[in-house]
Amino acid sequence: MAALEQAGVPFLVGGAYAFARYTGIVRDTKDFDLFILPADFDAALAALSEAGYPVERKFPHWLGKAHGDDGSFVDLIFGSGNGLTPVDGQWFHHAVAAEVIGVPVRLCPAEEMIWSKAFIMERERFDGADVAHLLHSRAEALDWQRLLDRFAEHWRVLFSHLALFGYIYPADAARIPPAVMAALVGRMSGGSAAASPVAAPAGALCHGTLLSRAQYLFDLETLGYRDARLPPTGAMSPDDVALWTAAIAEDGDPQTGPGPAINGLPADPPDQ
Repeated sequence: MAALEQAGVPFLVGGAYAFARYTGIVRDTKDFDLFILPADFDAALAALSEAGYPVERKFPHWLGKAHGDDGSFVDLIFGSGNGLTPVDGQWFHHAVAAEVIGVPVRLCPAEEMIWSKAFIMERERFDGADVAHLLHSRAEALDWQRLLDRFAEHWRVLFSHLALFGYIYPADAARIPPAVMAALVGRMSGGSAAASPVAAPAGALCHGTLLSRAQYLFDLETLGYRDARLPPTGAMSPDDVALWTAAIAEDGDPQTGPGPAINGLPADPPDQ
């Protein structure tokens, strides 16, 4: 943090530290998540390298790392594995003041944590419990309009988590603003009929890859669906997708066990 401050690189603290601040749930973790603007990625890597930390541009579309001698590491995060939740000025504008390891810092806003965590639905990592705990601890304080705006056309993902919240905490279901639920239910009731689950129409889109980088490859490769991560619907390039997909084997095949990074953030322990 001192190296980034000296280099003039603004950052936010996320991961386990922010999660503990909002929910009271404390996790032991060997990594430290710092969120930066995409434009500051190169400067952040350079600052930490000059400070003596080995750095790597792990996934150029969202993540870099700086390593310590003891196996610990810092994640420099400016987006997400699915390309959907870039760090922008709103993260910093709505950040929360706190103290971490004796240093005055700003934490990632709870709304943006919910936004980024909501899409993590891998076979070996599902961040739905984190979303539920953030909702449970912050429901009355959340900027619900900003949260709806963040999800935009992906509002069904938010709706699914809000519906689960009422199931997980029946006595607290009413803490989700009725107007929010009514608006989302209205969108659902006005939606189109479900497409055939067997055959994909030519050019049909699969949003599943935004939730799991591994579990919907069959739909792309065999059923002929288009990948929602790619333009014009997504922000990832074919090279980004290829690198992210190739890392499934490196990070841990969902069929054989968890790996250190899954569709958003390091998975052991889950700490965004």
